[in-house]
Amino acid sequence: MAITKIDTVAVLGAGVIGASWASLFLAAGLRVKVFDVVADAQQQVNDYVQQAWPTLKALGLTERAGGGQLEFYSSVAEAVQGAQFVQENVPEQLALKHQLYKEIEPQLPEDAIVASSASGLMVNELQQGWQNPSRFILGHPFNPPHLIPLVELLANEHTADGVLEEAEAFYANVGKVTIRVQKEVPAHVANRLQAALWKEAIYLVQSGVASVEDVDKAVWAGPGLRWAAMGPHQLFHLGAGAGGMAEFCERYADSFHRWWDDLGDTHIDAETTKLLVQGLVDATGDEGVQAQAVQRDALITGFLQARAAAQTSSKPDKT
Repeated sequence: MAITKIDTVAVLGAGVIGASWASLFLAAGLRVKVFDVVADAQQQVNDYVQQAWPTLKALGLTERAGGGQLEFYSSVAEAVQGAQFVQENVPEQLALKHQLYKEIEPQLPEDAIVASSASGLMVNELQQGWQNPSRFILGHPFNPPHLIPLVELLANEHTADGVLEEAEAFYANVGKVTIRVQKEVPAHVANRLQAALWKEAIYLVQSGVASVEDVDKAVWAGPGLRWAAMGPHQLFHLGAGAGGMAEFCERYADSFHRWWDDLGDTHIDAETTKLLVQGLVDATGDEGVQAQAVQRDALITGFLQARAAAQTSSKPDKT
């Protein structure tokens, strides 16, 4: 059975990820039912919403906020009753998630979709907590969900027809950009990409090629700016002129093979952690984490606003 309209969502687990989701859903004008076992969850979520609201407003995501409603529940069964979409964000412990699914499954509306924000667990593992997993999918965001558009979606042969499409439409309606993970692998897609980059970034510091500060600077002042506009395949397609990707591969394959063969291998141990921590102290001084997070969010907000404006101005005039 397809959902005709989603106006009520449940957010299960109201830590940083859950509170961010709740903020976004509230800005989209939805009824948001929040559950968390933490005693002061309501205060934490309210504080988070207040902090996130200027960003949501700047991105134009609060236009429907007048119809939104934020509710808090001490019972997970009550939280999911009447919810057409459930965003699950409880800690990444398989037994804990399975227990949660067992509690909510009898209470869910027949056509409700449940999406897990899990980043480190596999969908086939999570499905084992369901009697009927046909309307359960992965809906993995990037932190913080109210700011970063990406959601990675994954279904499989146990997922009912149309569920993935319904989830895509719902996420698009609240301002998200979705991708489909077509084959299940650890860490999905985006986390694998950033893990590969960070591995080499650590190796460059360990081997004395550059400092932590300069490695970070090489990203944000170099390819990071391009990556905010387009992905690596499209960028390299543009990197060889009219010949496109075919010309790029022919021209630069040998160089990339040489670089790939020379990439480092490293692991995060106590010595590596100490090296990275000291490098960040050298780079940021006594600037606190909160101040750095505020700066990050302001920069990302500016990037998203600029991207939206550029996309609008580049559209052909139909008049």
